[in-house]
Amino acid sequence: MPTKHLDMIHQPKFWKTFLIFLFPLIITNILQNLSGTINTIYVGQMLGVDAIAAISVFFPILFAMMAFVIGLSTGATVLVGQAWGAQDINKVRQIVGSTLFMTLIGGTVIAFLGVIFAKNILALLGIDPDIMHLSLPYVQWMLAGSPFLFIYIIYTSILRGVGDSTTPLIASGLTIVVGLIITPVLIKGLFGFPALGIIGPAIATTCGFISVLIFLYTYLKRKNHPLRLSGELIKNIRYQHEISGLILKLGIPTGVQMVTNSVAALVIVGLINKYGSNATAAYGAVNQVLNYIQFPALSISIAASIFAAQAIGAGKSDSLSKVTRISLWMNIIITGSLITLAYLFSKYLMAMFITDPAVIELGQQLLFLVLWSILFFGASAIFASIMRSSGTVLMPMLINIFAIVLIEVPAAYYFSSIWGLKGIWYAYALTFFSMCILQGLYYQFVWKKKTVEKLI
Repeated sequence: MPTKHLDMIHQPKFWKTFLIFLFPLIITNILQNLSGTINTIYVGQMLGVDAIAAISVFFPILFAMMAFVIGLSTGATVLVGQAWGAQDINKVRQIVGSTLFMTLIGGTVIAFLGVIFAKNILALLGIDPDIMHLSLPYVQWMLAGSPFLFIYIIYTSILRGVGDSTTPLIASGLTIVVGLIITPVLIKGLFGFPALGIIGPAIATTCGFISVLIFLYTYLKRKNHPLRLSGELIKNIRYQHEISGLILKLGIPTGVQMVTNSVAALVIVGLINKYGSNATAAYGAVNQVLNYIQFPALSISIAASIFAAQAIGAGKSDSLSKVTRISLWMNIIITGSLITLAYLFSKYLMAMFITDPAVIELGQQLLFLVLWSILFFGASAIFASIMRSSGTVLMPMLINIFAIVLIEVPAAYYFSSIWGLKGIWYAYALTFFSMCILQGLYYQFVWKKKTVEKLI
C-alpha cells in the first residue's frame, strides 16, 4: 500500500494523484464547517435567539481545546507520513499508539476539569447572567463528550497521513447525517424521546462522534487496514518518551500559532465593532465567504505536507521541490478560480448572509479589498507545510506570529485611522502578502539549503 503512494509521487502525472487525494480533503473541510452551521440553524429555529447566544459562548472554549488536539494531530501526521513513506508499519503503529495515549489522557483531563469548572470559565468569559442557565448545561455536556471529538480528529488526521482522504470524508458525512437526524429529535423530544432542549444539540454532537468512531472501527477492520484497532496497535497505546517528545515538538508551535491568531482576531473584531453594527455584520458575511475560499487553500497545504512527509520517509527528499511546485500551481488554479467567481458573484454571496442593501454593498467593497490576497495566504500555508513535514516548525511559526502581531494588528489600527473601516481590510491583505513573502524567502534561501532527513 505505501509503495503505491511513493511510486505515484515520482510519476510524470503526479498532479493527478494530488487531485485525487485533494478533493475529498476539500469536501471534508467544507462538510465540517457545514455541520456547525446546520447545528446553529436548528438551535436558532427551534429554541430562539437566547439559545444561539448560549451556544455561541462555547466557541472560544472549543478553540482553546482545538489548539491542543490540532497540535497533536499536526505532529502525529508528519511522523506517520514519514514512517509510512519508509514502509515501516510497526513505527506507524507506535506513533498512532503514542498519539492516542496522549489524546485520551489530555482529553479526559480537559473533560473532567471542564465540567467541574464550567461555571467559572463562563463567568471569566463575561457571559450574560440571563443566559447562564442555558449556557452552563450545554457547555458541560459538550466538554463531557470532547474526548470523542479529539479521538475522531486525531484518527482522521492520521488516516490522511497514510494517504487516505476518502475514509475521513465518509466519516465527516456520517457526523452530518447523524446530527441532522438526532438533533431535532432530542431538542423537541420526538418519537418518544425526552425533550432535552439546549442540551439536545450537545448530546447529538457526541452521538455523532461516537457513531463515526464505531464506523471507523468496523470499516478499517473489514478492509484489514494497517491502522485498524488490532492487538498490535492496542499494545502501543502507551507513553513512549521519544515519540511523544517528537509529536509535541512538532505540534506545540501549531497550537501556539492558533492561540496567537485567535487573540489577534479578537482585537481586530473589537476594532471593527467601533464602526457600528453594519460593519460587524459585513465583517461576519465577508468572513463566511473567505472561509470557504480558504478551505481549498488550506487543504492544498495539508496535502502538500503529507506527500512531502512520505517522500522524506522514503529517502526521496529530491521530490520535495516537485511537491512544492505542484501545490503552488494547484493553489493558483483552484484558489484563483474561486477568487474569480467570488468577485463575479460578490453581490449574491453577500445577500446569502445579509438582507440590508447598504450592508450588502459595504460587504462587497470589503470583499474586493481582500479577496486577491487569499492566493498569497495559500502559498504561505504551502511553504510552511512543506517545511513542517521535515520537522522545521519553529521558524514558520515565528514568521506567522511576526506577521500577525507586528504587521496585522498595528497596520489595522494605523490604516483605519487613515482610511476608516477599509483600512482594516487593507491590513488583512498586507498581512497575507507579507507572510507569503517571508515564508517563501526562508523556504528558498535557508530551508532548501538544509539537508532534509527523516525524523523517525
